[in-house]
Amino acid sequence: MKQVVQNYKSGELAVLDVPEPGCKPGGVLVRSAFSLISTGTELMKVSEAGMSMLGKARSRPDQVAKVMQSVATNGVPATYRKVMGKLDSYTPLGYSLCGVVEQVGAGIDDVKVGDLVACAGNEHALHAELNWVPKNLYAPVPDGLAPRHAAFGTVGSIAMQGVRQGEPQLGEVALVIGLGLIGQLVVQLLAAAGVRVVGADPDPVRCELAERLGAAACGDPASAAVEAAVAELTGGHGVDQVFLAAGGGSNQPVELAARLCRDRGRVVDIGKCRLDLPWNAYYEKELDVRFSRSYGPGRYDPEYELEGRDYPIGYVRWTERRNLACFLDLLARGSVDVEPLVSHVADFDDAVETYQRLKDGELKAVAVLFRYPEQKEEAGEAEVPAVAVPAVKRSGGKAPTPARSAKAPVRLAFVGAGNYATSMLLPHLAGREGVELSTVVTTTALSAANAQRKFGFAEATTDLDAVLGDKSIDAVFVVTRHSSHAELTRRALLAGKTVFVEKPLALTEDELAGVLAAVEESGNDRLQVGFNRRFAPLLQEARKRFGARTGPASLRYLVNAGRLQHGSWYLQQGTEGSRFAGEGGHFIDTASWLLDADPVSVYATAAPGNEDLQVVLRYPDGSTATISYVTTGAPGFPKETLDLVADGKVLRLDDFVRASVYGRKKWVSSRLPKARDKGQNAELAAFIKAVRTGGPMPVPLESLVATTAATLAVQAGLVGGAPVTLARAR
Repeated sequence: MKQVVQNYKSGELAVLDVPEPGCKPGGVLVRSAFSLISTGTELMKVSEAGMSMLGKARSRPDQVAKVMQSVATNGVPATYRKVMGKLDSYTPLGYSLCGVVEQVGAGIDDVKVGDLVACAGNEHALHAELNWVPKNLYAPVPDGLAPRHAAFGTVGSIAMQGVRQGEPQLGEVALVIGLGLIGQLVVQLLAAAGVRVVGADPDPVRCELAERLGAAACGDPASAAVEAAVAELTGGHGVDQVFLAAGGGSNQPVELAARLCRDRGRVVDIGKCRLDLPWNAYYEKELDVRFSRSYGPGRYDPEYELEGRDYPIGYVRWTERRNLACFLDLLARGSVDVEPLVSHVADFDDAVETYQRLKDGELKAVAVLFRYPEQKEEAGEAEVPAVAVPAVKRSGGKAPTPARSAKAPVRLAFVGAGNYATSMLLPHLAGREGVELSTVVTTTALSAANAQRKFGFAEATTDLDAVLGDKSIDAVFVVTRHSSHAELTRRALLAGKTVFVEKPLALTEDELAGVLAAVEESGNDRLQVGFNRRFAPLLQEARKRFGARTGPASLRYLVNAGRLQHGSWYLQQGTEGSRFAGEGGHFIDTASWLLDADPVSVYATAAPGNEDLQVVLRYPDGSTATISYVTTGAPGFPKETLDLVADGKVLRLDDFVRASVYGRKKWVSSRLPKARDKGQNAELAAFIKAVRTGGPMPVPLESLVATTAATLAVQAGLVGGAPVTLARAR
């Protein structure tokens, strides 16, 4: 299928051929009929992409701050790869469309194939021929409403949420500053609610349009006309609400709002304009400044948007889906008219030219629609895809992948192409001699296309079954969200593939048991989990310098994990497990490797309501490892520090930048001149060698299982408040 994309680094716009998305449970597959260009938000994004790197940095100081924090934590090279990987990727455009339901996912019963729906979301209602849209981001289109008008549903919801934040009442007077697409819709919604409206915009054409659509008066904000209209309509008291629907770097809108608002009036920011509030003016009138967040309650909440968990109507009357449905109803009843806003309708194939004309100012428009080709024949439905340490059994079933000729390339498939895969794994594999990147599989079409372009995959698809059934593929990398790791690993093992799965292997004991059942059924134990730290060259050298030990050891591992950013999917504990369950295996594996054994018991404790954990592991010879996993430390402190003490010797690791060993002789490594090497490259080299030669996997399966079981035991220990015995250890 085709999709409109932009490269944020170069500014390039393109209509790209990408794989069709699959229809996942909890949503519908929609074939687009019309999609709307947001002449404000989208053109701002397009303009930013055309800036120099310095210009981009100045326009997004929040992102610059994140980059600097990443440099402090991960080093310059790793951060550079990550940032450049994001910038030099195609990103989607669009977030408001109308289309026809082509396929219905499991759990959906409010629409059927052939229904017309309006869709929202900058990840789901894209300028693309097909989109998968979750339940709370679409709404059925009322009978008789034209698809081109229903395509305004999302921007209408944005305007509606802004109006709701202003709490207008019958007979009040409002000022709308900025009469672009959102401003024009706000004018109509206010007029429909019985509010008299004054509009302000320097463009006389937009002012005239707003007056035709219900505004009492409009004018240039720099002229006296707006102030005179406000004085006449309010008896000199000032407007009850001001709606800021303007953009740009001028502070004029907030200054005008203070001047024309009544005492204790409300100022609602809907657009993205400069907000240097003049303190005296806002203080003296005690103005209530409010922000309107996108389409309404539910926005940016993954449980609402992705998992379909609605808010009870008694507590949240107007969610983003209810706003969407309400706006469609107003359109259908003629209370709002969007046809006068349509300045241009372009064929979808002409998308790049249309954006360029808008950017250059050649096409003056309030709203522009893309018109898609007529519906094609329906596509066939695609199938979507005390704690005991379980014993590893290998018997029966299909034989594992056979050893290969030394000259034959190792053909790899990636399931998932997110930040970690594209910044920490694929750069080490692309161009590696004897390795062929065969296929990349993702649930979103564009991420697969990006990975194919950047790393040279032969194919990009959303069809996992086709990859697992491809006998020419030797190994499958599972680099998806945590909740899918165990099931994808199980399926790949049963298909006879060698599997590299990023941590964690499993989030529950049942998931771990399912993976081991697949090993037993297939006879295929060719599995590696991405515990990369044991492969770090600096730690390998320090361990060698420390040498063998005769007595028990004491290991202390401080992980200064830091707080997660708001919106991180790591916070979705209901589906993705706890944060420690997701990454704690790294540190347990490192401790077990240094102590050359698997733990026999786990004790974990944490303060109530605190994410900081203390985990104590006990080993067969009496050795102990204490992992302090903290989120409340200073951001500037190293992320990982480790001390190993035994036999009169001490091994010290400082964040994979420097290591030292104290004993009869002292050894101190030179400070690494480049990035912190946490072992990904060496780990991948060992994995590829095992695949090519058919030799032993880099880490025994028993060790991978023991580490996973110990990680799961941490949660059990926190609940039970007592040490958890691991029933089996090697």
